[in-house]
Amino acid sequence: MSIVGRSSGALGQARGYATLKEIQMRLKSISNIAKITKSMKMIASTKVTKAQRNMETARAYGQSANSLLSHIEVVQKEAANPLVVAVSSDRGLCGGIHSSVSRAVKRYMANHQESSIAVIGQKARNQIQRDYRENIIMHFDQVTKVGPLWLEASMIADQILGSKAEGGADKLENGGTIVYNKFKSVISYEATPLAVHSAETIAAAPKLAAYEVDDAILKSYEEFTLANSLYWALAEGYASEMAAKRTAMENATKNAGEMITKLTLTYNRSRQAAITNELIDIITGASSLN
Repeated sequence: MSIVGRSSGALGQARGYATLKEIQMRLKSISNIAKITKSMKMIASTKVTKAQRNMETARAYGQSANSLLSHIEVVQKEAANPLVVAVSSDRGLCGGIHSSVSRAVKRYMANHQESSIAVIGQKARNQIQRDYRENIIMHFDQVTKVGPLWLEASMIADQILGSKAEGGADKLENGGTIVYNKFKSVISYEATPLAVHSAETIAAAPKLAAYEVDDAILKSYEEFTLANSLYWALAEGYASEMAAKRTAMENATKNAGEMITKLTLTYNRSRQAAITNELIDIITGASSLN
């Protein structure tokens, strides 16, 4: 009887120590993850403030440019295949910031099946190309790596205006729409469309005759308006992304802390049970010898 008791006690002890070791390893792993997410939250917090300042400046310039278009009563003409520009980024770990843009583009494409798509950022491109791979005519990666830059927005605008579609016409000839995440607060954003007008559409505005503008200036204004709108969208999207990343990392750190608390409690209970089993084995062995 004593041999059987010792064998069962040794087996329970071995199982207990194996379980404790696994819990210790998991605790260490989650603690390391919590340190990383906490650091990423602090980094995102410092970037949010700077991103908001840049966004407010870009928003002021963007709204000023659009106010002129509203003043001369520019009307976007209906077209079968307008251009859609999806503004996203290449970075992850920031919640549903990229899915927001992708869903908005897919809703738009449901009513404009022949539209062409230009995508800024890998994350949105990977989601959009599942349903509209053939509609994507150009994409831009590694944008806003150090924040939104006017140079990047200008280069993207040059690519859109300078290249030709399959039919031989300018991609912006039929107008277009920029879809970006509008920054509403540090915890809220919304996928928002921003209309883009071609030089022909601006020239047909009813109240443009009050200004003495020739065709060359209108063409330059078209290029400036597109670059300015893209920079505005990039700045708004970057601020929304940093705010979403801070929120995501804060939630991840909180969840890791809850898991650490639960695992610590499980570890202490398992350790207590292992000690109790050892004491029972010692007392049982002593009793059998007597």
